[in-house]
Amino acid sequence: MQNIRLDNQLAKCIEEWDWKYHHLGIPTKKKMPDEKYIPRFKLYVSGFPTSPFGVEWMRFEADSPIHPLIQLVPHLAFEVNDLEYELANRKFDIITEPNPPSDGVRVAIIVHNGVPIEMIEFEKNT
Repeated sequence: MQNIRLDNQLAKCIEEWDWKYHHLGIPTKKKMPDEKYIPRFKLYVSGFPTSPFGVEWMRFEADSPIHPLIQLVPHLAFEVNDLEYELANRKFDIITEPNPPSDGVRVAIIVHNGVPIEMIEFEKNT
């Protein structure tokens, strides 16, 4: 039997899996203020550094290598403690394999109910 989440309950990924909300990525075709270009992904990003809610706009070049679903559908991103553990121990449909988009960061993207979900792992400073 499927557990039904009550209105006052946090999402399972937060409550039980200890994921932390990081950002909401929204695709756009409109040029946004203060865009930063990421050549490797042929992608412009903006908004995240100044958004108190973690809203990030993403504008893609026509030949961007980013998965088409991510280019069309907004995605949620969560910080996870151990990316390999999450991918190995949960039944996820992975659309972007683990990769380092920048120094000290690893990400993977899954799809759930047609929505891309990004998992981010930051290098731990010991």
